Amino acid sequence: MKHEIQLTPRKKIFQFCEPYIIAEIGANHNGDMDLAKQMIDSAVASGADAVKFQSWTPESLIAREEYDKNQKYDDSPKKHFGSLEEMVTKYYLREDQHHLLNDYCQQIGVDFCSTPFSESEADLLESLNIPFYKIASMDVNNFRLLDHVARRGKPVVLSTGMSTLSEIEQAVQVIEKAGNDNIALLHCISIYPPLYEDIHLRNIDMLYRAFGYPVGFSDHTIGFSIPLASVALGACIIEKHFTTDKNLPGWDHEISADPDEMKLIARESKNIIRSLGQSQRIVSDAEEQKKLKFRRSIVLKRSMKAGEVIQDADLTFKRPGTGIAPNESKYLIGQKLRHDLPADSVLRWEDLSR
Repeated sequence: MKHEIQLTPRKKIFQFCEPYIIAEIGANHNGDMDLAKQMIDSAVASGADAVKFQSWTPESLIAREEYDKNQKYDDSPKKHFGSLEEMVTKYYLREDQHHLLNDYCQQIGVDFCSTPFSESEADLLESLNIPFYKIASMDVNNFRLLDHVARRGKPVVLSTGMSTLSEIEQAVQVIEKAGNDNIALLHCISIYPPLYEDIHLRNIDMLYRAFGYPVGFSDHTIGFSIPLASVALGACIIEKHFTTDKNLPGWDHEISADPDEMKLIARESKNIIRSLGQSQRIVSDAEEQKKLKFRRSIVLKRSMKAGEVIQDADLTFKRPGTGIAPNESKYLIGQKLRHDLPADSVLRWEDLSR
């Protein structure tokens, strides 16, 4: 087990690192490569570290029996055109389009990655020299694919939606048995969008303690609050569906982050990591200086003459904090003043007779 892995040549991941932000374009390109490039550009401008697509064909994804039912994926309120087969045929990424988008990502300096849904698609991605393999939640129990990908020796990022802890353990063991311990897990709820009470972000820490591998979060919620909350719990990868327009036709646009939301996730996740700091109690230099203005000092309630004996009734506590601190008042009682002082004077040790 590894508590950290080299996910890409430029990025090492571990719990509570600045998260690696994956803009999951998936099939949101709707088969339009100009739109795909626009989404890549927008994701980069929004602060994403990687753009991710999905690598499947009508033949590798769904059985003919399912197509023949002429059904649709209806777990989104958006109305889709045509049959399931028509949508899959329109939205899948062709082999030449993989090369086109990978080349484009290299030109603009963003990581290109994709989720293979079969061994042949994993081989296609290997030919493109992707930095890591992302395995979808649906394939946690697809041991043939897990083994095939693991033997490539590259990091494997495994989503865990719909999976029991035992199923996750078996998947991890398949990858390890293939000689690959460069594994990252993604806590995931495979509902679009899930109910908040079904998200269980504490699973991020649980999975890390259970398996010892870095754990991130694959998010299907609407908005940005939940992925940001996952960062505060240690998520080292944030995978978030991404679109330039939530109103576009297609499966995932409505639950995707738009550019403004992705900018917020990318920017604020870094701020969250910076703000977590250490568990050791530390008072910063800036706060030490603040004490001088905001804390209280011991102040005389009335004018007093040199030689007068200080009583508790003579004292009160006010700003600034440049004098004797309130918690040291017991050391003043019974002491004599060294010189005359007017009412509301801040007391200092040099004001006392020696």
